[in-house]
Amino acid sequence: MEFLFYMDEVFAPMNFGLLLLGTIGGLILGATPGLSPTMAVALLIPFTFKLEPQQGLILLGAAYTSTVAGGAVSAILLKIPGAPANIATTLDGHAMALKGEGAKALQLSFISSAIGGVFGVLLLIFLTPVLAQWALSFGPSHLFWLAILGVTVIGTLDSSSVVKGLLSGCIGLWLATIGFDDIMGAQRFIFHSSVSGGINVIPALIGLFAIPQVIAMFAKGRQSNDAEVIVVQKHAVSEAFREVIKRKKALTIGTLIGSIIGLIPGVGGQIAGLVAYDQSKKFSSESEKFGTGHSEGVIAAEAANNAMVGPSLVPLLTLSIPGSPTAAVLLGGLLIHGIFPGPDLFINYPKVAWTFIDSMLIGQILMCVFGLYVAGLAASVARVPQSVMAAVVLGLAVFGSYSVQNTMGDVYVMGALGLSMYFLERFGFSAAPLVLGLILGPIAEANFIQGSMIANATVGTGTYFFTGWLNWLLIVIVVASVGYSVWMEVRNRRYTSKEEILS
Repeated sequence: MEFLFYMDEVFAPMNFGLLLLGTIGGLILGATPGLSPTMAVALLIPFTFKLEPQQGLILLGAAYTSTVAGGAVSAILLKIPGAPANIATTLDGHAMALKGEGAKALQLSFISSAIGGVFGVLLLIFLTPVLAQWALSFGPSHLFWLAILGVTVIGTLDSSSVVKGLLSGCIGLWLATIGFDDIMGAQRFIFHSSVSGGINVIPALIGLFAIPQVIAMFAKGRQSNDAEVIVVQKHAVSEAFREVIKRKKALTIGTLIGSIIGLIPGVGGQIAGLVAYDQSKKFSSESEKFGTGHSEGVIAAEAANNAMVGPSLVPLLTLSIPGSPTAAVLLGGLLIHGIFPGPDLFINYPKVAWTFIDSMLIGQILMCVFGLYVAGLAASVARVPQSVMAAVVLGLAVFGSYSVQNTMGDVYVMGALGLSMYFLERFGFSAAPLVLGLILGPIAEANFIQGSMIANATVGTGTYFFTGWLNWLLIVIVVASVGYSVWMEVRNRRYTSKEEILS
């Protein structure tokens, strides 16, 4: 219970002020398309140079936590994920906003994020040594099967049919091969200098989700002379809490999956949110409502992407191995102050380590409080006329894409992918499976090649990838996921056929 001894440090005036600043700033940055948690934390690193080590980490940790949650604002209101971790939130969150439930969706997202986040930080506090050793047991073969598990989600993710979902995912997997092969260094599908370094996921994310929305909003604005706006209904916070408690199955699935995936180095919140959404859909008694504005989808996705924050820091603080890109930036923040994380971090620098972790626990509560306040204000964004909103979103899309690497090439990629997605959507294809394929492609490929190299030098490919309890567990889950998706598709088609016959 050593963490309680340093809890009062969080409430020191300077420390608490930085915690408030990081939380509010993170919510604003998270709601801005293109500003991912990694970028937000990196932008704040220079401001920590003159601060004490624990003060700098409090600022960075608060920004990390609230940026992940803040991305739900644009995901729900504009169908533009503030960060890759919020992709799954768009699937039901924006549908709720279109039905006038934008305020409710935002309230559900912040409450779920806080609950998942608190659980994740408690794991970080109580189980750090055990979880660190478990996280190290994941090798290339396990990460490959984990990526394949994510691929199995593609077929049923926000699409009118499994075939179209798989085709969208295959397009994403192909886009992931553009650029240089990370292992062999070979050029692949480089037809223009703007993609010589590959397609960055942030411009792709903005283009695939934002540009189709912009085109649709411009069209509505012209047709309705700016008279058509979305009606936003007020929603009591107490009702939102009751809804989250009522949907405890989705909350539990999201929290557990987010915590487990957060522990695995290099996976990320976007996979946690999508896998949690998929599994919550499969275990729900109302699975047919997912994608139409169902609260379970928002709860599962947001609980997962914030539950992964705490566990993603376990390998960093105990083994000096960043569990995510944002954790790698936090590692830089530690090293700047001459602090080297490792097994003796909690012995040599207990005040720094425990104050930082305690601040993340308090930060989750503050994020929820400010987020619920923002929910009442942010829902009014939907009242802005469509043509005006389209111009604002387009400006944010260009700014967000350019700011990633300060190059117009990313803006061109964003525009090309967005225009292509606009026409694909007309034929029933969806952006979510495409983005998932783009994210998972490099993970699956890199780990398969690395695993093959290790296997060829040791036990052989078949033995390396198909032996060991962890490999078998992941393989069984992959097969079960595919089988369940096929069964659900067959069942839904039979149900639809019966309805047509009866009608």
